Amino acid sequence: MSGTFAEWGLSTVLIVFEAIGVVAFAISGILAASRARLDVVGVVVIAFLTALGGGTVRDLLLERQPFFWVAYEQWIWVIFVLGLAGAIVLRSRHLDVTERAIQWPDAIGLGVFAATGTQIALESGHTPLIASLMGVITATLGGVLRDVLVNKVPWVVQSYQLYAIIAFAGGWLVWGLNALGAGPVVSVAVGAL
Repeated sequence: MSGTFAEWGLSTVLIVFEAIGVVAFAISGILAASRARLDVVGVVVIAFLTALGGGTVRDLLLERQPFFWVAYEQWIWVIFVLGLAGAIVLRSRHLDVTERAIQWPDAIGLGVFAATGTQIALESGHTPLIASLMGVITATLGGVLRDVLVNKVPWVVQSYQLYAIIAFAGGWLVWGLNALGAGPVVSVAVGAL
């Protein structure tokens, strides 16, 4: 990949951002599962669901085939390796994971997946409202699955968290920048930030 960021093709940007989102959400799942004292299988399962849950539901709703993780099978291997390594390292070092440690990768995944989910829906011809909602689903559903499975009230519905609102606003930002002629690559990058 050479040239400036704005010169990259949209598909390249979406793949790069999906990679960032998958890794970030896998890490947040690993940390949450380790904090809940799950075994290695539980850690890997939570990592998978956190990283792939929202995008899978988005792809189902948009009738997008194949699912993003089927088209790019390496995400499965990355999550599997991260989950195993994370479970082993966190357990062997007896590290206590804080809520704040989980929030950092979760925030990265939220921004990236809200922007990419929205752009994917826009590319499929959906309205700004539906596209923004697809961004919210992509960005939040994996975290909801994670939190429910570790027996927590999901962050997305806690009164002091603005996760869904931020994802929704990011989706509208992506659409607005596209409408103003910024181009999808720049729109996704700015929306993710």
